Amino acid sequence: MGDKAHTHPGAAGRATAADHPTSVRNVVLVGHAGSGKTTLVEALALTAGALNRAGRVENGGCVSDYDEMEHRQQRSVQLALVPVEWDGIKINILDTPGYADFVGELRAGLRAADAALFVVSASDGVDGSTRMVWDECAAVGMPRAIVITHLEAARADFEEMTRICADAFGGDDPDAVLPLYLPLHGPQAPDGHAPVTGLIGLLARKLFDYSSGERQESEPDEEGLPLIDEARSMLIEGIISESEDETLMERYLGGEEVDVKTLVEDLERAVARGVFFPVLAAAPAAEGARQGLGTVELLELVTRGFPTPLERAAPRITTLDGTPRELRMCDPDESLVAEVVKTSSDPYVGRISLVRVFSGTLRADQTVHVSGHGLADRGHEDHDVDERIGALSTPFGKQQRPVPRAIAGDLACVTKLSRAETGDTLSAKEDPLLMAPWEMPDPLLPLAIRAHSKPDEDKLSQGLARLVAEDPTMRLEQNQDTHQVVLWCLGEAHADVALERLRSRYGVQVDVVPHRVSLRETFGDRAAGRGRHVKQSGGHGQYAVCEIEVEPLPGGSGIEFVDKVVGGAVPRQFVPSVEKGVRAQAARGVAAGHPLIDVRVTLRDGKAHSVDSSDAAFQTAGALALREAAAAARIHLLEPVAEVNVLIGDAYVGAVMSDLSGRRGKVLGTEQTSGGRTLVRAEVPEIEIGRYAVDLRSLTHGTARFDRRYARHEPMPPQIAERLREELRTAS
Repeated sequence: MGDKAHTHPGAAGRATAADHPTSVRNVVLVGHAGSGKTTLVEALALTAGALNRAGRVENGGCVSDYDEMEHRQQRSVQLALVPVEWDGIKINILDTPGYADFVGELRAGLRAADAALFVVSASDGVDGSTRMVWDECAAVGMPRAIVITHLEAARADFEEMTRICADAFGGDDPDAVLPLYLPLHGPQAPDGHAPVTGLIGLLARKLFDYSSGERQESEPDEEGLPLIDEARSMLIEGIISESEDETLMERYLGGEEVDVKTLVEDLERAVARGVFFPVLAAAPAAEGARQGLGTVELLELVTRGFPTPLERAAPRITTLDGTPRELRMCDPDESLVAEVVKTSSDPYVGRISLVRVFSGTLRADQTVHVSGHGLADRGHEDHDVDERIGALSTPFGKQQRPVPRAIAGDLACVTKLSRAETGDTLSAKEDPLLMAPWEMPDPLLPLAIRAHSKPDEDKLSQGLARLVAEDPTMRLEQNQDTHQVVLWCLGEAHADVALERLRSRYGVQVDVVPHRVSLRETFGDRAAGRGRHVKQSGGHGQYAVCEIEVEPLPGGSGIEFVDKVVGGAVPRQFVPSVEKGVRAQAARGVAAGHPLIDVRVTLRDGKAHSVDSSDAAFQTAGALALREAAAAARIHLLEPVAEVNVLIGDAYVGAVMSDLSGRRGKVLGTEQTSGGRTLVRAEVPEIEIGRYAVDLRSLTHGTARFDRRYARHEPMPPQIAERLREELRTAS
């Protein structure tokens, strides 16, 4: 890499369809918001010839605004695909959002890609969330490289940032994170800042000057060679230490000169295996220039150092009944297996599905089987259906370039799949298959909404269904206790985008209302009640009397009904009617309108009439008896308590535990984990952690994760219960 001159490839940069998996590279860009990912995508597209000048997408004589595409990407904060071509290789560049709220789009990009470029700003450094994504990639052995941007910043220091990246990403082997190039600085400005105008290729011992807008190669001056050779020696040792040739290090240390070709081949193999992580630099092209600094080197690394789709281990595949299925993965002639990694809607085209083909070949107008399983808890119904796809295309900006097929290893956009949702599997209709879904974060921020008007109410259900079909990180809940419609999101920005999509894309205006947790009621002591339902209004009357006793039970007991009537005071056929009435009233609540739980109701006595008694009369009497007993007893308000597990850096343990205590939480214990992190286990009332997803991110600078699950209902402190009752009385 770096030993080869390139000219502007022109129209060759307009990638369409690939002919073989070996001619495809799928790379995802990862980095925090503001690190320069989208600007880098534009620079790579310009250098590859997919843009005719900065900010304009060229497509067969039809030019569209790239700025508008970028603006739309940032506003929609979605995964974006930009395919380009370099040296006969199709590169599918997946640009991911940098905001933590849209980690679902990032996970989709990681699923669709075979390698990752971590974009690090020289002025901002490495944030905690980027380190977490690096660890995720390391866990699955994904090849990675690092790109340092914003070198034009006044205090940008490439060498220092390289050391920071080695500390952050190198783990036990910081020598696996080394630069392939050093920045070449131009004349010093009056303020003392020397702009970066080119790169020094360490392996090739060449200078690559971008100051003219075109990459110009030259030899370094003699006085600069010692500095180059010192960094070059470190790089060579780092490459050789990862070489599969175990004798190479011994020969090198013994004074043998290793030729550049061998070093480059070992470097490419080490990068593809995910054991060596080169550091590069990049900057956008100047006004009127054709090539941005470092873009040629990046494209070389992607095409020559990153693996082909053939080298990727396939996700687990089964038949629809769960039987494991073995396929020759990434074989265009095998049975079709593809996955929807993103779903979006176009006002003119309709639903568009971005698909990664893992096996077989996907063709336009083909009938495929669509399988979606495993997301029922998020509002996605399991489904198996045959659908005929429409056109296949490869996107760039506002343009969709038609392609006849997408082979194994490639990505393409599919239209007219009305049932397909993000995460669904597409397979041959005669051989339906299912891919194991990728890990998706659990949405933990509730957003309670209601339709703004009657016309909005009519459209709300369909709009919400489409919304969750596009975004599997969003969970739709129709809460039967609070009667609220709740969208569970990953954060405030995620929630804002959801509301905006409902309004602008689906024409649904909603109001956000306070989220209510599912409270319960129970008896604080034993009480008795008598229900008397007697009516005579001519004709058939109603007559039922029952006497009950209610006593509290331990938590989790539910409602027990015991019949202790003697002498037939309540005829046998009406005892179930009393129980039915009691349970119906318990579901409605007896004090504040919350369901009653954890009590034993004992039917002691009653009266009946030979003609006027009926099932309905005894149901009413049972409900009245329970209400009378509640009026004579202390009623406790119960709140749900959640088990919360928080994974945090050791530096934040004290702050997080103090915060949990302030939320009436009970810390159950801590556990040391790998990577200088601690798992804190606690029980916290759910009413106190409605916004914990936002607050925890702020408290730990986005480096913590947590999960929660319902544990039980517990009595609420009297002062808080009284405050809630007062709020209820005020609202009514």
